Amino acid sequence: MERSLVRPRNRKILAGVCAALADRFGISVKLVRLGFVLFGFFGVGELVYIALWILIPKAN
Repeated sequence: MERSLVRPRNRKILAGVCAALADRFGISVKLVRLGFVLFGFFGVGELVYIALWILIPKAN
């Protein structure tokens, strides 16, 4: 069964983007959050996060 990419209503801190990516790819949400923090140091993380926030739908 393929997992869909949706932002969950629980397990989120800001918008649920990291939780959605972690659920979809079966990895720890802490690793995804750490990745966004590291990418944030290069100025890319914030832009990617905002784009994914807009593109990934909310769970029902």
